[in-house]
Amino acid sequence: MPKIDPKLIGFDIDGVVADTVEAFLRLGRERYGLGRFTPSQITDFEVARCLPVAPEVIDAIFAELLENPIDADLKPMSGAVAALTALAQRAPLTFITARPLRQPIEDWLRLILGREVFAPARLVAMGDHDRKSDYLSALGLRYFVDDRAETCLGLRRQGFSPIVFSQPWNQGRHDLPTVASWPEIEALWS
Repeated sequence: MPKIDPKLIGFDIDGVVADTVEAFLRLGRERYGLGRFTPSQITDFEVARCLPVAPEVIDAIFAELLENPIDADLKPMSGAVAALTALAQRAPLTFITARPLRQPIEDWLRLILGREVFAPARLVAMGDHDRKSDYLSALGLRYFVDDRAETCLGLRRQGFSPIVFSQPWNQGRHDLPTVASWPEIEALWS
């Protein structure tokens, strides 16, 4: 891939910036007595399709992560904070998430990135995986890093240049450029 202008890239949050899988599995063990599942067992974006866990338990865990990511001890992906901090020196950070609630994830981003880095950032929480293109257009972005293959495929059809953050649930489901770590993402613009 050619180098990306830092002003033209945006990021999904869950599975890209936030290690939602680690938090989901940990909360499942600690609060619901779930077995020792591993990230590699989550082979579908719809967790109920790949783990033998009651849908109401899955919903309860995800509700906690959506409504209170700080108390749930949601952690950033390895290398995300350093890469985003470096990028913020070159362009405002842009996050577009399908999370329906803005305030909890805004508070979390401010906590992990620090007030100074987060202050100029743009955050869109819109509750819909399939409308991200509307916001990419409005914000003048061309590139977007997301872990959901279907979102990325839709963005490509609409003329954007999506990059898939490699996760077990998106393997073999696309032919798009991928990254497997934040150092790989940082290499796109450095």
